Amino acid sequence: MLRIRNVVAGYGNLTVIRRASLHVKTGEIVTIIGGNGAGKTTLLGTIAGINQSREGEIFFDNHDITKLSSDKITSRGLSLVPEGRQVFSSMTVLENLEMGAFIRYRKGEKDEIISDIEKMYRLFPILESRKHQQAGTLSGGEQQMLAIARALMGRPKLLMLDEPSLGLAPIIVQQIFSIIKELRSFGNTILLVEQNAKAALNIADRGYVMETGHILLEGTSKELLENKDVQRAYLGKEYRRINE
Repeated sequence: MLRIRNVVAGYGNLTVIRRASLHVKTGEIVTIIGGNGAGKTTLLGTIAGINQSREGEIFFDNHDITKLSSDKITSRGLSLVPEGRQVFSSMTVLENLEMGAFIRYRKGEKDEIISDIEKMYRLFPILESRKHQQAGTLSGGEQQMLAIARALMGRPKLLMLDEPSLGLAPIIVQQIFSIIKELRSFGNTILLVEQNAKAALNIADRGYVMETGHILLEGTSKELLENKDVQRAYLGKEYRRINE
């Protein structure tokens, strides 16, 4: 579904992504793990057309999207849930969901959109009880649920999530990752960027380890969880002790 080959990208004269290559197959959850400054967010932004790649190729659903604008990429079925959630704070929960289906409204899919809003309420029950509440007044976990639901309203073929656990309490993190895992059972394909390596690898099929703009390692989640370098750098002593 998604294939990236030797992508170079950055900001101004600063190169952040250095010949990164990866792929995501239909129906997979694939995660990219790495520390702060590794280039994970920049890579997602480049795939989504927010940043333009300087070199390399990005193919999505067998189409070259390397030079397309972000709105055209979104219309092809790729949605990004950005780091920090970025909900429309002054708009209600319902209005945020409707904004997620903006392109579909222009296609005359009003009845289908109404049905999908009800699906989002079933998937995220708290959002229904908050539907007339301004999004900016929601808790961090509720805003993250809304950001995911808003992206799903576009019926994406590929959903990209950037640091969905950032700033959330551990119990809320568990809920968010449970929802992400459930989305795959509904047929969603997911590319997940996450600093919480253990949580991400526990729900993903495969993963990539990124540092300073390079893809250093790739493998199945099991392979990466058992990799001593990954354990030392990202999983911590407690994880190694439990598994030894």
